[in-house]
Amino acid sequence: MIFMLCGTSDARELALNLSRQGLPLQASVVTPSAAERLEAAAIRTRVGRLDKPAMISLLQEGSYRAVVDGSHPFALEAHANAMGAAAALGLPYFRYERQSLIYDSHPRLIVVHSYEEAARKARELKGSIMLTTGGKTLEVFAEALLGDPDIRLTVRLLPCLENMEKCLSLGIEQRNIIALQGPFSREMNEALYRQYDTQVMITKESGAEGSVDEKLHAALDMGLYVILIMRPELTFGKSGKVFDSFDEITEAVRTALQMNKEG
Repeated sequence: MIFMLCGTSDARELALNLSRQGLPLQASVVTPSAAERLEAAAIRTRVGRLDKPAMISLLQEGSYRAVVDGSHPFALEAHANAMGAAAALGLPYFRYERQSLIYDSHPRLIVVHSYEEAARKARELKGSIMLTTGGKTLEVFAEALLGDPDIRLTVRLLPCLENMEKCLSLGIEQRNIIALQGPFSREMNEALYRQYDTQVMITKESGAEGSVDEKLHAALDMGLYVILIMRPELTFGKSGKVFDSFDEITEAVRTALQMNKEG
């Protein structure tokens, strides 16, 4: 049995691909809605975050033989826990990573390498700022941008209760919360930018499947500044292998399970 962290839409497709190839797995997701989509495709699923000790216990109890990490490119804690748990039990670890997008230079494209740097750049630019990086690091931007009379901060994030409560606790007004689930078309992005008179858009480089291209190019073409947070550099060392192809990771997992069985 394979234990797989599923944190993106393409991770779901990878789970389906592994299952179709006859490789049994259990998917681990954070939200009930993500679980519903996987279970609708007959993928066995569990819901909730796991720290390293909890993951080790789960892997031992379920007699899992491999870990496939399909969590979001920015989910550093999930990566570390999965790698650490696999290493502790001597299990093979495989990381699926979306292909990174390469952007040409543009006078209004500002590339940064952390949420804090993005917040500082936005504070310098001021104006109507649309944040599209989700709720996990919302406090970084709220602390830097709220309260400045020359800044209007609007946040676009998933419409879950946790996000709404966090927005309200940080002092983000209801009229500045855009609670929607993507992916969004270019036309939808343009309409939202116009509706909120956006001048600065903040996003993450999540990869080819993350709909970054649509909102980024729409923003630049409309004359907005775009602050792009590059994905963090991860060090996998000898603890695992990284793939950006469904076929390649499926074959690698199949081979590792076969070797494990024969051993």
